[in-house]
Amino acid sequence: MKHSLGAMLFNCGSQNKYKRLDAKLEKKMIEFKRNSAKNTNFKSINSIILRFPQIKEGLKDIRGVFEQYDEDANGAIDREELKRCLQKLQIKLKDQEVEDLFHSCDIDGSQGIQFNEFIVLLCLIYLLVESPSSAHSVSATSRTSSPELEATFDTIIEAFLFLDKNGDGKLNKKDVLKALNDDSPGEKSPARISKSRFQELDWDKNGKVSFREFLFALINWVGIDSDEETES
Repeated sequence: MKHSLGAMLFNCGSQNKYKRLDAKLEKKMIEFKRNSAKNTNFKSINSIILRFPQIKEGLKDIRGVFEQYDEDANGAIDREELKRCLQKLQIKLKDQEVEDLFHSCDIDGSQGIQFNEFIVLLCLIYLLVESPSSAHSVSATSRTSSPELEATFDTIIEAFLFLDKNGDGKLNKKDVLKALNDDSPGEKSPARISKSRFQELDWDKNGKVSFREFLFALINWVGIDSDEETES
C-alpha cells in the first residue's frame, strides 16, 4: 500500500497543486518548532513507533465522523459533502482554502476523500485553522468535540517536530538519517535502510518531506484502516 499510495501522489499532477497548502504547513511547523519546549516525549524513531497503537486508537473515532458526512454512503466525501461537513463543524475557510485541502488530500485523484485521506484532512484543518482566543493554532475543542483526538493530532505534530532536526518546517534525508542513527549511536544505520525509509516519506521524490506527506506515511504505517472491515 505504501508504494501504491506514493505512486498515486507522484502521478497526480504537478507539485503546484500542493504548493500553497504545503507552504502554510511549513510556516506553521517552523513556528511550532521555535516556540516548543526543548523537552519532548520522543527521544528516537523507536519511541515514535511505540506510540503507533495509541495513535491508531486515538484516530478510531474519526470513522464515525467520516460516515456521518459521507451522506450518500459511497465510501468517499465529495466537495459538496466536505463543504457541509466544514459548515457543521463551524470551520470557516475560504473557497480556495477548501479547494487546496481537497486537492491535497485527494491523492488518488478520485474526486472524493477516502477514509485515510479524511484523517489527513482533519489533522491539517486542526493545524491550520486559527483560533483568535488561543496562542495555539489549533481551534477550540468544541470544533472536534474530542480531546482524545486533539491529543492524538498533537502527538503526530510532535513526532514531526522531533524529526525536523533543523527546524525548517520539512524533513530532509539528513533529518531522517540522523533520527535513525540516534537509535543506535554505536552502529550507523545502513544507507539502504535510511534511503528506503526516506523514500516511503518522500512520495513526490523532491528530496523534502512536507507535513502532509508525513501524515499520509504515518497513517499508513500505523495501519489505521487495516481492520476497516471489522470496524464498519
